[in-house]
Amino acid sequence: MAEEKKNIPKLRFREFTGDNANAWELRKLGRISDISTGKAFKSSEFDKSGEFLVVTNKEISDSKFSNKVAGDRINISDDKILNKYVLIGQNILVTMDGVNIGKVGKYTNSKAVLAQRVGRVQSKQFDFVYAVLDNQKFVNKMNVLAVGNAIKHISLSQISDYHFWLPICDVEQQKIGSFFKHLDELITLHQRMLDEYKTLKKTMLSKIFPKNGEKYPELRFFGFTDAWELRKLGLLASFTKGNGYSKKDLVQDSNQTPIILYGSLYTNYKTNIEKVDTFARVKDKTIYSSGNDVVVPASGESAEDISRASAILKKGIILGGDLNIIHPLPDLNAIFLAITISNGTQKRELSRRAQGKSVVHLRNQDLKQVNLLYPNLEEQQKIGSFFKHLDELITLHQRELELLKTLKKTMLQQMFV
Repeated sequence: MAEEKKNIPKLRFREFTGDNANAWELRKLGRISDISTGKAFKSSEFDKSGEFLVVTNKEISDSKFSNKVAGDRINISDDKILNKYVLIGQNILVTMDGVNIGKVGKYTNSKAVLAQRVGRVQSKQFDFVYAVLDNQKFVNKMNVLAVGNAIKHISLSQISDYHFWLPICDVEQQKIGSFFKHLDELITLHQRMLDEYKTLKKTMLSKIFPKNGEKYPELRFFGFTDAWELRKLGLLASFTKGNGYSKKDLVQDSNQTPIILYGSLYTNYKTNIEKVDTFARVKDKTIYSSGNDVVVPASGESAEDISRASAILKKGIILGGDLNIIHPLPDLNAIFLAITISNGTQKRELSRRAQGKSVVHLRNQDLKQVNLLYPNLEEQQKIGSFFKHLDELITLHQRELELLKTLKKTMLQQMFV
């Protein structure tokens, strides 16, 4: 009885608990699935206009069906070869060599055939088996078994011999499979939305700001027709520098004063900083945000990285060392300024002004010389609000995506033995 208790997951659907809590059984993947691999197609047979896509390890994608159309293509007239290797129906593909050994993905495409060194798993309990394989346990086991020097690989027999615990009741397998399928669909949905909003932002940045040498953008909000002005940033703002704090000053105490360090501009924050989740105890000569500031890192790993800015619209936030602080005059909107410094012509100009080799630096003196192209204040505010809202949507889907991935990881640990 004690042995059986070990073979029951921590979390089960209600109808499989209590008197119905049967222990799970240990099975080989090959006993409940058909395992095969693809064909070693010759590169001389490839044809750019071929009818069928040749699917390799590169086509395996995370937790979603792929219908990729780019890649090597081939024409196949032999029905035996076609019937054996065409990827019709539900398939779980497994990477059998290279750095991603054990990575799995769902794939279906009636106009695609499977190449060698990709495992193919087919099962009546498709969603359950996919949940079993889309698990770090499987990846770890395959990497332990992998052999080879330059390029490690696994065999079909090693995939087929993979042992795992499963419920003896088909209905429980189906419910578990359906649960993780639904989670994957939600993850795919939020990933798609995130990608679309990022693409939209990139597109709008290229259209709402004038192209190099021009003073009229391609796309404008209704009612704005005047040419944008060009002036040195030093004439439109005052400048200071952060002071006296580094990582060692951070404390795990939200009752202390919020603080922004230059490193967090690369990892935690976007164009507009609204919430700060790092804190420090106040020291002498502390510099605080005034409620209408733009901060630019004073040092970074590359000229490309350092050319970024964030607006801070809250007062009383400590601004740590290695931060350039811009205080826009009333005719300049802080969010607009942060956006334009971080993108397009101004970003390229900042990158050119950055100095250094292993570590690059930007000084306030460099920022003052930036040629800033800008419209009237009302149009700046509309542009700033538009991208602020877009960033909020991107953050929302990023957060949802991270929560769903964490939930999936937790449930895989709790719902399997």
